[in-house]
Amino acid sequence: MTANQGTKQRILDTAERLFADQGFGNTSLRCLTSQAAVNLAAVNYHFGSKDALIEAVIARRLVPMNGERLRRLRALQGRHRGHPVPLESLVAAFIGPALELSQDTSRAGSQFIRLLGRGFVESPPQLQDRLRPMYREVIDHFKRAFAAVLPELSAEELYWRLHFLVGTLAYCMSGADMMRVVASSGMSAPLDIEVVTQRLTVFLTAGLRAREPVAEANGFKRTARA
Repeated sequence: MTANQGTKQRILDTAERLFADQGFGNTSLRCLTSQAAVNLAAVNYHFGSKDALIEAVIARRLVPMNGERLRRLRALQGRHRGHPVPLESLVAAFIGPALELSQDTSRAGSQFIRLLGRGFVESPPQLQDRLRPMYREVIDHFKRAFAAVLPELSAEELYWRLHFLVGTLAYCMSGADMMRVVASSGMSAPLDIEVVTQRLTVFLTAGLRAREPVAEANGFKRTARA
């Protein structure tokens, strides 16, 4: 690794930690340069702006994660040769890489998940516009795959269910602390990601398969359409 590459890596590592701990708005470039032991010129040279640095920090983990999602989806589609991918397999292919990253200490997975959560709620619209392309391909491909295996759902209902899927996944990616608070008996042992993936797949698949409720002017009826 060259000196330039080492400096860039140090800036990214420091920025990821500070953004995750303090938030995007509360992390000043002065604080970042001090803790990374670089000057402002180095940050400007490698990234150009704070927004571009945030984008690079998120892309470093998110792009490979989404690439792994697409790799698993394409493998499933190749295996099923033009037929819809079974729903359980589809859900597992989407949630698996994210849950694995959240537990990957070699890639500071839990730290990145905290940062990603801040990205959903803290980042300004212009940053969201820059991050959206990182999701576009994986969302487009998985949305078509979900629509193919759930043809009975309207486009609007499918949108809401995928929205809930992503929200539930984000909660589970946040780690075991809240799960231990919720669990009445406590959970002292580390969570097994394979077990979490299996349990979450069963839960999400049931919700995705539920019959679509009938819309009324004031909400939904309890009866579902055939």
